[in-house]
Amino acid sequence: MEYVLFAIIAYLLGSIPSALIVGKVGYNIDIREHGSGNLGGTNTFRVLGIKAGIIVTLADILKGTVATVIPLLFDADVYRLAIGIFAVIGHTYPVFARFKGGKAVATSGGIILGVNPILFGIMVLTFLLTLKISKYVSLSSMITGVVSFIVSIFIGDIGLMIVIGVLTLFVIYRHLANIKRIINKTEPKIKWM
Repeated sequence: MEYVLFAIIAYLLGSIPSALIVGKVGYNIDIREHGSGNLGGTNTFRVLGIKAGIIVTLADILKGTVATVIPLLFDADVYRLAIGIFAVIGHTYPVFARFKGGKAVATSGGIILGVNPILFGIMVLTFLLTLKISKYVSLSSMITGVVSFIVSIFIGDIGLMIVIGVLTLFVIYRHLANIKRIINKTEPKIKWM
């Protein structure tokens, strides 16, 4: 029963459409009608700028972190990473935004932050370094997932390795269109780094 309760809470947390809220409240813009139409940090950066992009990215990370920390507050006997996955599902298929959300990168990072801050730090450094070199957010996201999976092998936590493996495959799946654009050299590059 605990799993069901915390999974529902995590899903609802993940479903909070940060990009939609920031766009409408701060800019009077429905971000779903601009750029890629995606409710994530990358589209927010492109459409609304750096400040809004940072706010949305941090909010999306926080959704995953809070989802994994809440069970601790109640001393619940649940595997917190498993609960965190429901926040990722909520972010990707949000009940509050017609089940069309983001690509799960920031929220996936957020659940790792909630259970292993050092690994999260490695993820952030990997992402920023890859982004500086490639200028592709999508490619940086996928490489970060792969590197995180490799690092999790050395950590030796089987559960962590499985969850990161699943999340990495999911992130890659969500970026299939981006992969095609990268190959065709039509994927947009960032200009602010």
